[in-house]
Amino acid sequence: MDQKDISRYMKGTTTVGLVCTDGVVIAADSRATMDTFIASTEARKVWKIDENLGMTIAGLVGDAQELIRILKIQNEIYKMNERKQMSPRSAATLLSIILQENKMMPFYVQLIVGGVEDGKGYVYNLDAAGGYTQESRFTATGSGSLTALGYLEDSYKPGLTTKDAIKIAAKALLIAMQRDSATGNNMTIAAITSRGYEEYTQKDVEKMAK
Repeated sequence: MDQKDISRYMKGTTTVGLVCTDGVVIAADSRATMDTFIASTEARKVWKIDENLGMTIAGLVGDAQELIRILKIQNEIYKMNERKQMSPRSAATLLSIILQENKMMPFYVQLIVGGVEDGKGYVYNLDAAGGYTQESRFTATGSGSLTALGYLEDSYKPGLTTKDAIKIAAKALLIAMQRDSATGNNMTIAAITSRGYEEYTQKDVEKMAK
């Protein structure tokens, strides 16, 4: 098995997305697994597409990275043609079409697309067959998603700001790390608001909690 094959089969994760009054928060851990083997402790699963748009990945790393490349390129083409940023819904729709067109030889991924349009936050959950849902509160993907969803269900409150949601997302990931062996190591959290895209590490979140 060469390096390309290794990266293709690395999987296992927990990612979350939360809708807030001032934008969205998306987050994920940094562990990638091959069956019971921890293949990487530094896997990147939160990606910036633009200042108003980001996404998380769960599933096969090679498949997810190809979709990220496609979306980034299409986003730049969209901005040149339309003279404005691609909306979260447009990004989710584009990915849905790509996934649906390839369902016979699918991309083995589950994605969260999050972003802002006209100051309002939007979160979408996409499956490998191209089905997607707009989430009004929160969502989670990956092997640790059931554990994370239990905490999110209890902790999410209407009127949540991105500042508060960062802490909730971090706690959801920490709980998933305790119960899911394919989730672990560090985390990356991104807040997307009308001010732009900003990422936080686990150390940043720990400082906020003090």
